[in-house]
Amino acid sequence: MRLPKSVSLGRRSFAAFAACLLVSGCSTLPSSGPTGSAIRKSADITEAPFPYKLVNVAGVADLPLPPAKIVPTLRDAGQRPTDLLGPGDVVNVAIYEVGVSLFGGGSIVGAGESAAFGIPAGSTAERLPAMRIDDRGMIKVPFVGEVRAAGRTAAGLQAAIQGGLRGKSQSPQVIVTVGDSVSNSIILGGEVARPGRLVLTTNRETLSDAIALGGGYRGQAKDAVARVERNGGTFEMRLSDLLDLPAEDIRVAPGDRVSVISRPQTFSVLGAASRAEEITFPRSSLSLAQAVALGGGANPNQGDAAAIFVFRMDKDAAGVDRPTVYSLNMMQPGAYLLSQRFMMRDRDLLYVGNARANQVSKFVQLVSQLFLPVATAQSTVR
Repeated sequence: MRLPKSVSLGRRSFAAFAACLLVSGCSTLPSSGPTGSAIRKSADITEAPFPYKLVNVAGVADLPLPPAKIVPTLRDAGQRPTDLLGPGDVVNVAIYEVGVSLFGGGSIVGAGESAAFGIPAGSTAERLPAMRIDDRGMIKVPFVGEVRAAGRTAAGLQAAIQGGLRGKSQSPQVIVTVGDSVSNSIILGGEVARPGRLVLTTNRETLSDAIALGGGYRGQAKDAVARVERNGGTFEMRLSDLLDLPAEDIRVAPGDRVSVISRPQTFSVLGAASRAEEITFPRSSLSLAQAVALGGGANPNQGDAAAIFVFRMDKDAAGVDRPTVYSLNMMQPGAYLLSQRFMMRDRDLLYVGNARANQVSKFVQLVSQLFLPVATAQSTVR
């Protein structure tokens, strides 16, 4: 039986269309990204819009070097006395006198206070109101006048006030205590349990000590970054690295601003993987093998396990970012051992190349879908 003219015309049209598809090849079919061979061919092409260097990881020597050691950019403030005074500090001054009191009153020193300070019992004590050191670093003491307090220790300020009273009072002795130490403190903020001003009681506190004294980080250490700002300089380090590398734990200094920031490490999975998304590091360090597992591995219907790539911005000797692509052929058993030693970094991009056979499969599926109406028409006519 002869087919109707419309069906015959449809078959001829389809044949012409199929021939065009064959001529143009499979490159025009939809794809989740380039194949491994396309990525390798495009490497080191300087005239490309985004040139990159390709590193074929075939052995241990090809693994990327660990990040350079963190060098603090902060000027070392050096060791300073814990009672060094500065503007904003509040001091308490007590003046002890024997005989006739210059201040015309005051309390009588008891046996306990006498034993504590070595002052004769029966002396009079004049306790001045708490004084805040002004912006010029000065305080004002009756019968002495202005006395420089900033830059002195409590003992040094005692001596200065006592020297100012000589000749005016009979055997004066002065005791200075620090009531509120502003200059010997840091500001602790961010994701800590108790943000605010933290007084350095020993001036030997490290960055991790300061965070612990502030109640610790409220989240997971792997997601936190500790930042120190000092005299216009800034130092940052992941909290997990700070705990793992105690030698890098810098000493905080009065006036520092310490912030703990939530900044999780992530990597992106693209291409013919079983899942394409941005994934947060489940722990502080992550290997390529673990990253591939989190991405579901190469899609068995589309991906090419021989074309696993990691896109990364590496810094050269001058500190300039250089686009680098690392390639692993995970069809080779040894590559799985290498992938366990290949460490992922924050903002890495894991790409699984498309299999070449995947394009042919798509073409066959397309042809089948085009043949189906014709076959249906033939069956209907018969």
